Amino acid sequence: MESKIITLAVKPRGKPIDSLPEELEAPKSGSAAQLYQSLASKSRISVHRLRITKGIDGSYIPNSKDVTLGRTGLRDQSVIFVKDLGPQIAWRTVFVVEYLGPLLIHPLVYFLRPYIYKTNEPPSELQTLSLILITAHFLKREFETLFVHRFSLATMPVFNIFKNSIHYWALAGANLAYWVYAPGSPTTRPLNPAIIYPALVLYAVSQVCNLSTHITLRNLRSPGSTERGIPTGLGFGIVTCPNYLYEILAWVAIWLVTWSLSTGVFILPAVVQMQLWAKKKELRYRKDFPGKYQRKRYAIVPGLF
Repeated sequence: MESKIITLAVKPRGKPIDSLPEELEAPKSGSAAQLYQSLASKSRISVHRLRITKGIDGSYIPNSKDVTLGRTGLRDQSVIFVKDLGPQIAWRTVFVVEYLGPLLIHPLVYFLRPYIYKTNEPPSELQTLSLILITAHFLKREFETLFVHRFSLATMPVFNIFKNSIHYWALAGANLAYWVYAPGSPTTRPLNPAIIYPALVLYAVSQVCNLSTHITLRNLRSPGSTERGIPTGLGFGIVTCPNYLYEILAWVAIWLVTWSLSTGVFILPAVVQMQLWAKKKELRYRKDFPGKYQRKRYAIVPGLF
């Protein structure tokens, strides 16, 4: 009969961790989250800085209350490696800061046009419309970050806030705003209803559909858990990540309004990154739900990605 209490040999991976115990006793029926909390308490560092892997095969032990030590394959005298990931920052904080850039930069450039471009010409209808659409998009993102998204991981390395923010502050913020509100921008041309009205419909539908998919993904995970499920509903039967599809379509609509190369400079790297994320998610669904998950041929755009 297996002992209810197991003794684990604890070793640091990478740089040494002060006060990390060499051994740790834990109930085999206890959760992996309890293991993390115990090691964090004894090491006197934040639990979010720790990453635990099994010594036998290097597989990751998730910080989850839904996974028991027995389920991870740990036995009495098993070796675990503990790594200090360094200073961490909350995912929610990173998202808020990322999206704050365009929200601040676009109105500033728009209202400071006379000083930035040395012009007395008022902004055109398309420039005003561009400001409204871009601002509304990032306000929606902030709303989702604060009230909709549930993150599987609580934190990320603090350095990532600078790396991640460059894309939004530089490309979606400074780059896009400077060219869209410039006197010689394509947005100074007369408004063409044949293009603008379909673009506005595409924008509105895409934003609503994107929000709907985010709510679907939120409802797969209860608060504070890391559980996963198979999403169904709007677009999920066609592609792996319809939320990315609707995000792309919303930016296509903005591109039709701005006709600015700077919009493409922001969109194209984002599409590449979303494709990589979607491909990983498709593989994860296949691994986690064999026999249950309906495999998708396309991760984002039917017939293309």
